[in-house]
Amino acid sequence: MREQIHPKVSLVGAGPGDPELITLKGILALNTADVVLYDALIDPVLLKHAPKSAIKIFVGKRVGRHSKPQEDTNQLCVSLAKKHGHVVRLKGGDPFVFGRGGEEMEYIENFGIPTVVVPGITSAVAVPAAAGIPVTKRGVSESFWVVTGTTTAGELSRDLALAAQSTATVVVLMGTKKLDEIVQTYRKAGRENLPVAIIQSGTTWEEKITAGFIHDIARKAVENQVESPAIIIIGEVVRESLRLAEVYREAVSFSRQ
Repeated sequence: MREQIHPKVSLVGAGPGDPELITLKGILALNTADVVLYDALIDPVLLKHAPKSAIKIFVGKRVGRHSKPQEDTNQLCVSLAKKHGHVVRLKGGDPFVFGRGGEEMEYIENFGIPTVVVPGITSAVAVPAAAGIPVTKRGVSESFWVVTGTTTAGELSRDLALAAQSTATVVVLMGTKKLDEIVQTYRKAGRENLPVAIIQSGTTWEEKITAGFIHDIARKAVENQVESPAIIIIGEVVRESLRLAEVYREAVSFSRQ
């Protein structure tokens, strides 16, 4: 007699890259998975938290390379939950921060399948923090914006123009391909001397940081061959990182010559 299947989908945030930054609740969800659908930025080490018997399927998307359209992933969540039971949809960062978690949850629940969301540590704050950059600091920045560099239409978010006029820290996700446009937006706002850091593969052993100002960051990004995945942090808080202090000390010395 076949064991009764109880369909369920858990949307689990895996954190910003370092496999140790997944939450305990995320690990416990993986421990009981019958199927794991995982994204491109997931460290393979995390899959070891799932049972050996669990089916592991890569459904990731990278810039310019879409292995599985979103609709296919949604359908997989439903069909595999009905067939096998507990599906863990393992997503980088937090499922609800530019992770399409809301879309997936809505689709799955339309089929009457219970869903659980396990929040993850978002790269928007964790990656700057790991590099010593506080997104807020008393006397420096009272708030921060998190903006997508690429909207559904493939364009730079219009919100960036508003953010550029504020004193807030601005964190741009998925924005490396739009760096020139981002720079132009800040130039128009008269913010050419605002500090900027681009952190590639943040919190991982491949992490690479490029720091400068609005007026020279595009050139530095080319020189350092910056690629995705990377996040861009714009604001005076960038100067607060001890790891980047030398960059800004040199800039001050040069300006006084």
